[in-house]
Amino acid sequence: MNGSFRLSMTWLHNWGGLVVGWLLFCVFLTGTTAYARHEITRWMQPERVEATDSPNAATTAIATLSREAPQARRWLIMLPDQRETATQVYVYNRPGVQPGFRRLALEPADGRPVQARATFGGDFLYYFHFDLRIPGPAGRYLVGIAGVALLVALITGFVIHRRVFWDFFTFRPGRSRTRLWMDVHNALGILVLPYHALITVTGLVPLMLLYLPWGLQAAFGDRPADFNTAVYAEPVPPPASNREAPLTDIEPLLAEAIRRWDGGRPGRVVVDNPGDAAATILIKRTDSDRVVITPEAILFNGTTGAVLKVWNGTGGAAATRAGAYGLHMMRFADTPLRLAMILCGLAGTAMIGTGQVYWIIKRRKREGAASFGLRLADGANLAVMVGLPIAIAVYFWANRLLPAGLAGRETLEVLAFFAAWLLAALHPALHGVNRAWGEQLAVAALLWTALPLLNALTSQAHLGVTLAHGLWGVAGIDLTALATGGLFALLTWRRFGGAQYRNIGKPRGAPARHG
Repeated sequence: MNGSFRLSMTWLHNWGGLVVGWLLFCVFLTGTTAYARHEITRWMQPERVEATDSPNAATTAIATLSREAPQARRWLIMLPDQRETATQVYVYNRPGVQPGFRRLALEPADGRPVQARATFGGDFLYYFHFDLRIPGPAGRYLVGIAGVALLVALITGFVIHRRVFWDFFTFRPGRSRTRLWMDVHNALGILVLPYHALITVTGLVPLMLLYLPWGLQAAFGDRPADFNTAVYAEPVPPPASNREAPLTDIEPLLAEAIRRWDGGRPGRVVVDNPGDAAATILIKRTDSDRVVITPEAILFNGTTGAVLKVWNGTGGAAATRAGAYGLHMMRFADTPLRLAMILCGLAGTAMIGTGQVYWIIKRRKREGAASFGLRLADGANLAVMVGLPIAIAVYFWANRLLPAGLAGRETLEVLAFFAAWLLAALHPALHGVNRAWGEQLAVAALLWTALPLLNALTSQAHLGVTLAHGLWGVAGIDLTALATGGLFALLTWRRFGGAQYRNIGKPRGAPARHG
């Protein structure tokens, strides 16, 4: 950190980015898939690819739950929409009743259990991007630290590149491989800089109370339930009266909520003490029809339908938090905007990856021979930048190859993901880093390119069906797989054959150009 301010910022940018770069690559890549979270789930349940939602989803779900779980403590009903076409139901049983918690997926039209293969679908990648699937809060703390480090990298990167617009238009493919990687890294960083800043800052907001709990503790002390009621519209349910009483009809309550929200659509229904005289019904507005997703909810008496409490989402602090959260989640985005966000997310992922590669190439050029630490960092680059895409491809392959009726198959899909990633990480130690790069690029190209073919051979939800029926969201998964496979095929060609073809026609003995 000696020398000028700019040199100090360069040191901080290079080393700070290297330390968290691998984690950030994973977070950005899996976070980008979250924009297509529901489409991935539909692709991974080909039996339901043409399913649609229904305006009677709440009524049919309550009818099913009244038969299947009449003694439950709580029913949480997530209503379907155009992207999520199943009614997701969570049943919380009373203490002492096993299992304590159940999750069901119901057909919106009639409330029947969904007849499709069990899978975590896009939810696995979505949750991975902010908790790394590590039990407890450790994963969320790691992602938070990486997010803060990315903010530092963005600021120091802006300081380093004083001629920011000049650097954006600088591209020197014929100079050297080092300068090429640097130019690509700079261009990607500047091109979507507003997105990088937005998604990083807003990504810290959903977990801010985990990182900075002192304000909550000062205001509410040991009464977190009061905070949840005031800020998140999650009231404490009343105790059961142990007197049976039928639930009121849900449809008039939904109509009243829509009227109060000027056409806003309900997103979830929470029924506490169903079948009891003390039952309550909480209806919350969906997040997908607005940017600022402040809690808007109405609490009804479960037997009479009378309004007990209304949350209007007011308050400057709550609106600020809800606006940042809404911009990060982008649930309001239509298809063109989500496609734009996916491209920005991929650009951010590539910016991080090219920065990691540039660091390796520059250090190798400076040191002459690769040290153990440099080889270890290069192997980590390979395990993350190629190994993670291989693991995601294997996750999709496992979805098609495991028997649809196999018990616990959703867990086996996840195990296949981590097993493939572990093998990719160990591979450089067995074959050497240089050789492993080419081999893993070829494997990634094969897995992704052949995925649509595997889909066509194992399901009735292939491109011939999805394109013919206008199911562009599901078809986009196959088309993205083809594009991803093509990209890895190009990288494989450059690794194995690019230099050979570039040297055709050169005099014998002339130095070869290696990329």
